[in-house]
Amino acid sequence: MNKAQGEAVLKAAYKQLPITRNIIPPKRYDYEMTEHERTSETLFREGYNCAQAVFTAFCDVTGMDRETALRISSSFGGGMGRMREVCGAVSGMFMVAGMLYGYTDPKSPEKSRHYERVRELASQFRCENGSIVCRELLFASGEGATVGGDPSPRTREYYKKRPCVEYVKTCARILDEYISKNTILNDR
Repeated sequence: MNKAQGEAVLKAAYKQLPITRNIIPPKRYDYEMTEHERTSETLFREGYNCAQAVFTAFCDVTGMDRETALRISSSFGGGMGRMREVCGAVSGMFMVAGMLYGYTDPKSPEKSRHYERVRELASQFRCENGSIVCRELLFASGEGATVGGDPSPRTREYYKKRPCVEYVKTCARILDEYISKNTILNDR
């Protein structure tokens, strides 16, 4: 299958999705951005991928050093290596949740609670944006969702068209809200 055929298949599949189309997350002017939102936006605009921007923005809370956070999250951008699967920003949000609330004992009752937590975070993002899947989010914003290839150059035009920076900030905000209401389980 060539690139054009792949995009045609994605577009046909997208038309079958039960999500609202052509929605770009609204810019919110009614509140002060959190430090994590500002940091995640800055990281994304510096050229880090969506997962790196979210995960690394929370190093102050997770206790992880910046270089390790950047390396661990580097594979999740573009919906996992530009495969356009789960949104990288959402994956970054889940990684932060794992660092703060995750389990290490596979027999622990915390395992099911943690999965429930991940579903709750996903649901919050999905309610605000219609999906947690990269290609669906890009199609909904009117952007194509090319699988594979090199990342798009980060130009002024890129930031005007792509909703990704808003998704990065949304994930940081959702995490900040969650953390403010839930005691961190894993002491860092």
